[in-house]
Amino acid sequence: MEEYLGLFDTPPRPKETRVALVLAGLLFASLLIILPVRDTPWPEIGAFVPVIDAVMFVGELIIATLFFAQASVFRSRALAVLATGYAFSALLLISHALTFPGAFAPNGLLGSGVDTTAWIAVFRRTAFPIAFILYVQFKRADSSARSGPERPVPSVSVGVCLAAVLAAGVTLMATDAQGMLPSLFLDRREAVYTNLLMVNGATILLTVVAMAMLFSQRKSVLDVWLLVALSGWLAQTLLNLPLSARFTVGWYGLFMLMLVSNLIVLVALIAESNRMYAQLALSTAERNRDRDDRLMTMDAVAAAISHEVGQPLSASLLNARAGLDWLTRPRPNLERAIKALRHTIEDEQRTFDVIKSIRAMFTKDAGSLSEFGFDELVRETAQLLDRELAARKVSLELALDDELPPIMANRVQMQRVLINIMINAIESLGATRGRTRRIQIRSASPDEKSVQLEISDTGTGVAPDDMDRIFEPFFSTKARGTGLGLSLCRTIVEEHGGRLWASARDKHGMTFFLKLPRSEQLAA
Repeated sequence: MEEYLGLFDTPPRPKETRVALVLAGLLFASLLIILPVRDTPWPEIGAFVPVIDAVMFVGELIIATLFFAQASVFRSRALAVLATGYAFSALLLISHALTFPGAFAPNGLLGSGVDTTAWIAVFRRTAFPIAFILYVQFKRADSSARSGPERPVPSVSVGVCLAAVLAAGVTLMATDAQGMLPSLFLDRREAVYTNLLMVNGATILLTVVAMAMLFSQRKSVLDVWLLVALSGWLAQTLLNLPLSARFTVGWYGLFMLMLVSNLIVLVALIAESNRMYAQLALSTAERNRDRDDRLMTMDAVAAAISHEVGQPLSASLLNARAGLDWLTRPRPNLERAIKALRHTIEDEQRTFDVIKSIRAMFTKDAGSLSEFGFDELVRETAQLLDRELAARKVSLELALDDELPPIMANRVQMQRVLINIMINAIESLGATRGRTRRIQIRSASPDEKSVQLEISDTGTGVAPDDMDRIFEPFFSTKARGTGLGLSLCRTIVEEHGGRLWASARDKHGMTFFLKLPRSEQLAA
């Protein structure tokens, strides 16, 4: 089964790269077709700009939503910046359509002037390369940061509010403060070619810089499709460079290239999202099959335990009753009672040996001890559970003492203990609503002989009446739980000379305490 990765993580495949190159080539080929006839007049179509802006508005909002969703799941500031850029561009389309002369009013709405729409379009064209440049910078910062679960989840509301504030500021600048900006048009048709040339030159420079930065990394499918989108933006800017008037073949072609550039990213995002969800559905189906197999195995194990443990327990019960009978007779036979009670002790020891042998069948590397740091194991386990934490939108906070003394233990078994406790916390947090989902892990050395972990969560917790029973075998607060996880965890910890206990937090959730002796204590 292929590993489940996001669009942000998936490396580009050769087929996708070839398709991207073909699309980029077609965009520049269309530029070569339009350029010779760019100044050819074309009848003015009043509904053209509002329709194109409406289509692009919907497309860019969908793109921004998909990017915000991915940013929340993968804790990516880079994707959050990209989503904010698309949301800002989408909101500008509203004022662009309303202020365009002839679309809804002869001179446009919102108190617009002859240059208002042009400057809004300029800010839109520069927004994309700037957003892509920031995306590359933040992606490098995210890659060099520590493990994913420790990064905070980017705030969608902050991104949306920032996009709205910037869009409102640009609209006010292009309407109320348009006299402070260079003039780009003489009237609703004829452009000021010199000023327009300078603005387009700056836009081309930004676009080339963004393309160079994306091309230098292109580590994911998303990078490749963003490069294609930038190719479309570069083509339309090059087409806009020699234009001197609206309502020409070149001007209409410019809007069509803008539309195609946006649709490329939208189609790529939807196609890749469908592929990811199909992959996730297959992975989930396989996990369900594995779980069913484990449940069938558990039934077999339960039958084996019942058969193997039942015999010594039955013998122990008979011997205990016999001993009680010898003691409660009118003339007690102490010798026979003592003998029966000794047989009871032997049967209990045999029961314990049977349980240990059954557990040994499911233990890998039993008895293999090694020296390692608790902090190192915690970080490794956090990486293993990164997907589960992201899927439930759980943030992980680590407060680890890097100078903590090492422990001597079976690394595999200790990791099983951590995974079991953290999975229980994640499942508990998945049922919470209206509060922060957070797991905190702290490490410390409470005395000179041991090290200790505190694993806290803000989940649903356990009822006070059940707190004393959570480590009992076959007791579970989950509908489909086996009740063996925490019991085995405590057994593993105690076999290593440590302790495992839990307590309820003041408001929500629980705290598990895991205490183990230092390695030098075992050596001594």
